[in-house]
Amino acid sequence: MRPEDFEFLSRMLKRRSGLTLNPDKVYLLESRLTPLARRRGLDGIDALVAELRRTNSETLAREITDAMTTNESFFFRDRTPFDIFERQVLPMLRQRRAAGKRVRIWCAACSTGQEPYSLAMILKNQEAQWRGWSIEIIGTDIARPVLKKAEAGLYSQFEVQRGLPIQMLMKYFTQVGDQWQLAPEIRSMVKFKEFNLLESFAPLGHFDVIYCRNVLIYFDQPTKKEVLERMRKIMPSDGVLFLGAAETVLGITDAFRPVRGQRGMYLPADAEETVVAAAGGA
Repeated sequence: MRPEDFEFLSRMLKRRSGLTLNPDKVYLLESRLTPLARRRGLDGIDALVAELRRTNSETLAREITDAMTTNESFFFRDRTPFDIFERQVLPMLRQRRAAGKRVRIWCAACSTGQEPYSLAMILKNQEAQWRGWSIEIIGTDIARPVLKKAEAGLYSQFEVQRGLPIQMLMKYFTQVGDQWQLAPEIRSMVKFKEFNLLESFAPLGHFDVIYCRNVLIYFDQPTKKEVLERMRKIMPSDGVLFLGAAETVLGITDAFRPVRGQRGMYLPADAEETVVAAAGGA
C-alpha cells in the first residue's frame, strides 16, 4: 500500500469512527479491505482508494469504515464482567432502584449482539426477582451489517460454542439448519441502534450500567478521555462502567475509579463509599 493511501484512509477512519491506525497496522488495512475491493470488482486496495478519492462516495466510505470497525464478539466474553453483573451489580441496583423500579443498560460497540444478549439471559434467569420492573438493554454499534445480524439473533455452531453455557444454549436457542436462533423473549429484551461513539450521547438518555469493552483500545488518548468523560455525564453517581481486560481509566481521566479486586469494573469518582462496598470492595 502506498504511504499516501494509508494516510488518506487512516485520516478518514479517525474522523468517522475514532479508530487510530499506526503505520505498523498496514497489514490490518490490507487484510480487511482486500475482500471489500474484490467484492466491488476492484483490483486491490490501491484501486479501492482511487475509487473513493474519485467519487467521494458516502456508501463506499461507510463500507470501508464498517470493514475496519467490525470486531469479533462472543457470549459471556471474559466471563468475569458477567459474574460481577449477576452477583454484585444486580443486587445493588435492585436495592438502590427499588423506588422507581427502572434500570437502563448500554452495551456500546456491541457488534453482533452477544454481549447484550448475555446480559438479557442473566436477567431472564432472575425473572421472578424483576417482575414489575422496567429494564432496558440498548446495544449500539457503528456498523449496520453487525446490527442486522444482532437483531436476527441467528448464530453459527462456532459462535454458540464460544463461551455460551450448554444449559443456556438448550434453554434459549432453537436449532435452525446448521445455525442457532435465539428465543424471541430474549431478543425482545434488547433494542439495537446504529450509533457512533464520537457523536453526542444525549439522544441515548441516562444509564445505570455501561459496557464499553474492547473498544477504547482502538482510540488515541484524547479520544478515550473524551468518550469516558461523556459517559460519566450520562450516569448517576452510583452507576457502573465495565471496560475490557486490556483497558483502564488510569492515566486517562479522573471521572472514574477502579473497584479493587473487580477486574474491568469502574465507578464514578464521586461514588459514595457505600456504593463501592456494595459493588465489591473499596
